[in-house]
Amino acid sequence: METLYGRWMLAWENRLCSRATNRVVRPFEWGIDWAHRWPVAQKIPRNGHDPEQYLRVLNQAALESSDEFFAYQTPADFSIESNLLRFSSPVETPYPENNRVHAQWFPAQKAKKRVAALVVPHWNASATQHNALCAGLARLGISALRLSMPYHDYRMPAELERADYAVSSNIARTIDATRQAVIDIRCCVDWLNSQGYQRVGLVGTSLGSCYAFLASVHDPRIEVNVFNHCSTYFADVVWEGLSSQHVRQSLEAAVTLEQLRETWMVISPPNYIERYATMKKKSMFIYARYDTTFPVRFSRQVVEKARELGLDHRSIEMPCGHYTLGETPFKFIDGFHICSFLKRNL
Repeated sequence: METLYGRWMLAWENRLCSRATNRVVRPFEWGIDWAHRWPVAQKIPRNGHDPEQYLRVLNQAALESSDEFFAYQTPADFSIESNLLRFSSPVETPYPENNRVHAQWFPAQKAKKRVAALVVPHWNASATQHNALCAGLARLGISALRLSMPYHDYRMPAELERADYAVSSNIARTIDATRQAVIDIRCCVDWLNSQGYQRVGLVGTSLGSCYAFLASVHDPRIEVNVFNHCSTYFADVVWEGLSSQHVRQSLEAAVTLEQLRETWMVISPPNYIERYATMKKKSMFIYARYDTTFPVRFSRQVVEKARELGLDHRSIEMPCGHYTLGETPFKFIDGFHICSFLKRNL
C-alpha cells in the first residue's frame, strides 16, 4: 500500500523529471554503420543478415570475447592544464568534440596514501555536477578524477542540447557510446597509474554506474566500486524508466522489449555479474526506494544477485527517488555513504 510519504516522493520525482523540456523523439535506427567500427565486426561479415539478426550475432560474439570488444591502446597524448586532463579517446567517432576526452582533476593535498577515485556522472550531467563530491573526496585524502562521458558537456556535438547520442533509439550507436565510455574510463586508470596511484576506486552514478560496472569487470586494477543507482538490463531501464520515455516512444514503434534486450546484451551488466563475482572486488550498491528511472525492483534484483554470488558488498536503500537523490538532504546522505566507503576501503 502506497504511503502518504511515497505519494509525495513520487510527485516530487515527476516534477523534477518534467523540468527538462528539450527531450527529442528521434527516429529509430539500427545504426549498422556504427557496428562496423567494432573488433567483432571485422571477423563476422553481414552475409545477408537483416540488421536485427546481424546485431544479435555481433552481440553474442562480443559477449564471448568481451575483453577484445573493450580492448584499446593507451593514448599517447595525455596532457593536463589547470587541473583539466585531456586525451584522445581510442574510440573514434564522426564527432571531433566527442573524440577528445576531458576529465577534471581534484588532487588531494597532503594525502597519507596515493589513492584515487574516478567519478563517472549520470546521463545528461552538466560539467559541474559531481564536482562537490570530488572536492569532498580530495579533502578526505582521496584524489578524484571526474570524467566527462561521451557526448556530454565538453564533448557534446554542436547540434545537441542533451546527450542524446549516448542513449537513444539508434541501437548500435548506443552500444558504441557505451564501449567508448568503458574504454575512456580505463584510459583514466592508465593515467592515474602513470601518476603513481596504484589503488583506484570507481564511483558511477545512474548511466555512469552501468559504464563503471562494465569497466570494472574488464579491468582488475579497479579494486573498489560504488554503484550509485544500480539496475539490470540496459533495455529494461530504457523501456521502463521515467527519464527515457521519449526514447521508448521511438523504440516501441519498431521493436519489442525482448528484441531490444537481445540487441543490447553486450552492454547489460547482468551478463557479466558471475565474472565480476570471481574478481573479489569491494562494492557498494546504492539504490532508491521510490526510483522510477531505475525501477526499484531491478535494483533489488541486483542486490539479491550480489548476495547469492557472495560478493563483498554493502547495499544502501535510500528513502527517495532517482532525481531526488540529487536534492537536499538526500545528496548529503548519499555523499556520506560514498565517501566513507571509499575512505575505508582505498
